[in-house]
Formats: sequence, C-alpha cells, structure tokens
Amino acid sequence: MKTGLRITAFAAALAGAFGTAYGVGQTFDPVVAERRPVHEERHPSEAAESEHGGTAAHPPGGLQISEGGYTLDLDTPAVTAGERAELRFTVRDADGRSVDEYRREHDKELHLIVASRDLVTYRHLHPERAPDGTWSTPVDLPRAGGYRVFADFTPDRPGAENLTLGADLAASGPYSPRELPRPSTTARVDGYDVKLTGTLTPGRASELRLTVTRDGDPVTDLQPYLGAYGHLVALRAGDLAYLHVHPEGEPGDGTTRPGPHVSFTATAPSSGSYRLFLDFKHDGVVRTAAFTVEAGKAAPEEPASPGRTESPGHSGGHGH
Repeated sequence: MKTGLRITAFAAALAGAFGTAYGVGQTFDPVVAERRPVHEERHPSEAAESEHGGTAAHPPGGLQISEGGYTLDLDTPAVTAGERAELRFTVRDADGRSVDEYRREHDKELHLIVASRDLVTYRHLHPERAPDGTWSTPVDLPRAGGYRVFADFTPDRPGAENLTLGADLAASGPYSPRELPRPSTTARVDGYDVKLTGTLTPGRASELRLTVTRDGDPVTDLQPYLGAYGHLVALRAGDLAYLHVHPEGEPGDGTTRPGPHVSFTATAPSSGSYRLFLDFKHDGVVRTAAFTVEAGKAAPEEPASPGRTESPGHSGGHGH
C-alpha cells in the first residue's frame, strides 16, 4: 500500500497566482520536493472556500487529491513542455487497492481533464485502463508551468458517488506567464462561431445555451459526443475548482435536436472568473470553444474572437 504521494513544487505556477519571483523567459524546473502522508495532502480549500463564499465541508470538485475514501495517485508528476509524454495514474481506494470497476458515464468509465493554471491550455483526454487498474494516455503540453489534472469518475461499488479528484502536474521549460483571456460571449474555432447566452450564477443553478454556426449558417447536424451534442467543462480561475455541468437532453430522446443550440445547467460555487470549455463534434471532428465569464455578471457583447485554447484540446488512446 502506498502511504505517500509525490508533492511537486510549482514555482512558475505560483508566479502567476501568488506572486513569486519567477519571471518572463525564466526556466521552470519542477522538482519533487517532499513526500507526505495522504491525509496531509490538502489543497488550501478550507480557507479559500470561506473567502469565496463556499463551505469547507463541501468544496467544489478537483481541489482535493483524496475524497470519499479514494485517492488519485499520479505516477507522472512532471513532463517536459513541447515533448510527447505518457501520463500515468491510478485511482486507489481506502485500502490502497487500485480501482478496476467503474460506472460508464457519458460513454466513458473516466473523464480526464488537464488544464494549465492560467486556463489557456486545455486537454480532454481519453486514457486507457490496464488490467492492473493503471490508467495511461499520451499528452503533449505546449508551454512550461503548472497544470492541474482532473479525474472525473464513479466507482462501480455500492453507495459510491461521482467524484472529481485533482492533482498537480508540472511542465518544465522556458516559462512565460499569460493573462486570463477577457470575458466574452463569443468564440471562434476552425471556422465555427459559438455564442454563449445565459449567466453563470453563484449558488444557484442556471441555464447556459451555446449556439454553433459556420459561415453564418446554423449547424443543425451536430454529432453525439460523450452521449450528448456537447460536453462542457467549467473551471474557476485561481484555484481551478471543477464544476459539474450537465447537458439538457440526449441524442435519441425524441426531443433534443442536433443543434444549433446546446444547453447545460450549471451552478457556480462562488462569484469570480471562470473558464468554460465546450467540446462539440461535427464532420467527424471534435473541436473546443473556450470562453471566460464572470459569475453573476453578463459578459460584454463583442464580435466573435479566437476563444479556443492555443492547442488542440483532445487526444488519447481512443481517438476521434
């Protein structure tokens, strides 16, 4: 049984979030700083959630590496920016055993998200599980700095609930911090324009509708992706709290149309800035449109702008 977890020092990530001495053009060199018992590896969410208006008893997903008796054991705490690497991890139960049975949700046993601390780079990966319970997937991160890995899953065990566990990942290399893209209701990706209507509301469920067009024409033949016509991930700027966002309707239910509108219900745990990533599939290709929104505030109307992540948002063993 593993009694410790690798804790990686993220000097560059802290430069952007907390003001350390790393500057533009310097090299980000992650090191394994120490080992702590699992119960000591805790995100400072108790203090942060109080500040953000949440509660320590029910923090948003992704802030903790362990929850509900399960732990995300990241075997690859560091990679080199710009180089293809194999990301490996295991989900372990309270006895240290690897979990090898999961409930399929949205066509997958486990959803893996990797996002940079500045929320500019985003990956929705499809790892494969080996017989011993180890998950693995190739990953290529374009820039040096701190990243967060999110594993979204439900163990196929009595009484088990959906969990999102998070762990830090470092990419070494020349580091240049980026600012969070400004709020916008429009995004453009590969010739598609996506418009966001609705407001992300702190503490209350609200509808977010995304409308997909191409060359000014509504896209009415979206293809199912992960059991829906769109998949939306929302991350809070600062601590990268992971929001569970649920699509309304599903392909084949007799009422949900394949575009141009895709609707979701989401609840923000607090006010503040969030980054939304919409995955949608058309002409056999999955694309990602990204938006910055302020919870509780309507984003300014403006022409469609390049709102996507700087690199493709998808890869993994299953492909598209």
